Amino acid sequence: MGEILEADKERKITLNVDDEAPLFCLKNGEDDDVCLKDFIGKKVVLYFYPKDNTPGCTIEACEFSANFDEFIAQNAVIIGVSPDSVKSHANFAAKQSLKHILLSDSDHEVSKLYGVWQVKKNYGREYLGVVRSTFVIDENGKICKIYKNVRAKDHAAKVLADLAK
Repeated sequence: MGEILEADKERKITLNVDDEAPLFCLKNGEDDDVCLKDFIGKKVVLYFYPKDNTPGCTIEACEFSANFDEFIAQNAVIIGVSPDSVKSHANFAAKQSLKHILLSDSDHEVSKLYGVWQVKKNYGREYLGVVRSTFVIDENGKICKIYKNVRAKDHAAKVLADLAK
């Protein structure tokens, strides 16, 4: 793995509430393009997570999926984004019976747009990765809530409760 540049060390979420959500198109588990602009008129719960089939990411994805109908009742679409491949997402969704959309950001471009591709530290080692974060985007494409450095357990319920307010 290459060295971490100073610019990468300074990277962080710079988006704020009331900012226009950066537009993007990414592939889902069926290898179809899914674009943020397709959801104008709905709220979008856009959550970024590090890796399919890991304990925290599985908990988070399953909790979002378990509350799927409640999110739909709030006129909200759930979209999970990670660097995993389209095939990995398809397998993860099938294995966990996930109901919501998973998108592949294998080149990290969307993660960088949203400021979640950052330097992480684990056991003294520094590396670049996704910092678990969620953005709630309103019906007009504006960010209305940001959750940074999310704890996976019970996060979906917190987002749902905030949507209901």
